[in-house]
Amino acid sequence: QVQLVESGGGSVQAGGSLRLSCAASGGTFGNLGLGWFRQAPGKEREFVAAITRNGAGTPYADSVKGRFTISRDNAKNMVYLQMNSLKPEDTAVYFCAALLGGYPSTGFYITEALYKYWGQGTRVTVSS
Repeated sequence: QVQLVESGGGSVQAGGSLRLSCAASGGTFGNLGLGWFRQAPGKEREFVAAITRNGAGTPYADSVKGRFTISRDNAKNMVYLQMNSLKPEDTAVYFCAALLGGYPSTGFYITEALYKYWGQGTRVTVSS
């Protein structure tokens, strides 16, 4: 089974930046679509960003578009989320997730139910 471990969370002031990392093991990394989700206290988990197997498709939630960038390094079995211009409303636990294979449209990657593997999460706190 695929294992995912996030790192890079922490506390930052509004307007600052953080880079989250996710290390994958136990599977063929190149056959994984990867995504980032987040969950704030008392809220449901929501989609943040995703990247397809070949890295060509990168859908983003409207709330983070233009501020966050997802990328992957298949040689290192890593996926990243660069977060810039952070806002207090970005405060949440961020989860790395993976799905097997590919889908015909990047629109599929926003669907949480398609992701079969999940990390434990890393906490991000943005202060005003």
